[in-house]
Amino acid sequence: MMVQARQAATATVNRLWRKRPFPITKMSQLIQLVRESHEAPLLGESRPAEIVSPGQLGITFIGHSSFFLQIGGRNILIDPVFATRLIVLRRQRRPGLLAEQMPPIDLVLITHAHMDHLNLPSLRRIVRATRRQRGRGPEILVPHGVEDLVSPLGFRRVHTAKWWQQVETVGLRVTMTPCRHWGARMFRDIHRGYGGYVIDSSDQSVYHSGDTAYFEGFFEIGQRLSPDVALLPIGAYFPDTYRTVHTSPEEAVRGFLELGARWMVPMHYGTFRLGREPMEEPLQRLRAEAERLGISSQIKILEEGQTLKLN
Repeated sequence: MMVQARQAATATVNRLWRKRPFPITKMSQLIQLVRESHEAPLLGESRPAEIVSPGQLGITFIGHSSFFLQIGGRNILIDPVFATRLIVLRRQRRPGLLAEQMPPIDLVLITHAHMDHLNLPSLRRIVRATRRQRGRGPEILVPHGVEDLVSPLGFRRVHTAKWWQQVETVGLRVTMTPCRHWGARMFRDIHRGYGGYVIDSSDQSVYHSGDTAYFEGFFEIGQRLSPDVALLPIGAYFPDTYRTVHTSPEEAVRGFLELGARWMVPMHYGTFRLGREPMEEPLQRLRAEAERLGISSQIKILEEGQTLKLN
């Protein structure tokens, strides 16, 4: 009788849990992620930026979805986040680079307004550091509807773009690409745009997908823009409902093959606890899928602060 009573009580709790309002469910998940983010020690070390030779393409992984690109003789930052905490969520690994130890930045690209991609304190640091070195701030390109967040920060010029729109600036051609995600800063400001970017110089091309689920747009991006290197997300895919806005490692590899790019660099893993999969699992699954398909040599896994140099 006691066992039956416990089973009945458990079933009742589960029914009540499933019937909870969506905001309460999301808040419970966030509280759990925040608690876990503070349990483990902060790992990794920052290092000075490695400068590539003229004519080389340099791709430096800062952490999460943040990259430093040296392309066409220009210095580009994508979704730079140097902060240790995003309000209450603490990062698990230190950023590979620091704003104060980098060369002056020409252009910053922001894929969407989520706080793990658009970090206001980090953007202020970049503006201050570039002003000290060059006497003026960098330019910034954001999706349409995000400009109000970055306009007060001191950037020399603020550009906006929508899907497939091209912006020519600092000697580069940047095309905003579609993705399957969403762009709200808070829960209700759904007017904000979101997407990825293909950055083109005369003979080098890099695609940063932003956050995205797998979608048929990878093939179209490859057909239209033919990027050489694809920076693709592989984390925050579990539970399976998260895959409506994030790719699993296997889906990222599928997207890479459909793009037709020569190299893939994984991102969006190992820095913040955003999904429920083990922190080490995304890279394990990525390696296994690449080996299964015989493309391991095309997957370039970078440590924080490590630079991939391509001629």
